[in-house]
Amino acid sequence: MAAARAQPTSTRRALIGRGVGAGAALAVGGTALLGWRASAAAPAPSATLDQQIFNFALLLEYLQAAFYSEAVDAGALRGEIRSFAEVVADHERQHVAFLEQALGAAAREKPTLDFGSATRNQREFLDAAVLLENTGVAAYNGQGANLTKKSLAAAAQIASVEGRHAAWISDLAGRSPAPRAADPGATAAEVEATLRSTGFIKSS
Repeated sequence: MAAARAQPTSTRRALIGRGVGAGAALAVGGTALLGWRASAAAPAPSATLDQQIFNFALLLEYLQAAFYSEAVDAGALRGEIRSFAEVVADHERQHVAFLEQALGAAAREKPTLDFGSATRNQREFLDAAVLLENTGVAAYNGQGANLTKKSLAAAAQIASVEGRHAAWISDLAGRSPAPRAADPGATAAEVEATLRSTGFIKSS
């Protein structure tokens, strides 16, 4: 059970924890890493906005798919943590494929990524995976209301799986898998800031 597990600690956890807490404050100017920024008065749902939001999601999915695939290949994970990485790597690759197909020629390019030791050290992997999965849930929650009905139905199917991932990895990391009754959403700027704080994305 999660309560019996020692909570992992690492230098990367401290960095990631600061990134989560400072997410809203670290929004940067210029072109958004995730491809768009929500204004104070969000535009009405439309096919154009769907495309922007799906490209926003695609960056997250590229990052997650690459992270888990690299961690599995590195061979440092053991037991259920390795099983988690194998299962989720496959899920994230399917999410990437779905979004690429939905976007067609409009799909953004894969970013250049560098995960450092986070894919080769089990404690660091746990910290990073908890962050990435919870960030993914917040990102989908934050943009659901901006999607057209058809796109929302597709995104909801991914978001529910991301929630299962977040609960599973939180339990493995010794944290509560369901710490609240409702999960808040995050703006594009907040998600961008959190992802930048990891140092994983080198170009986009």
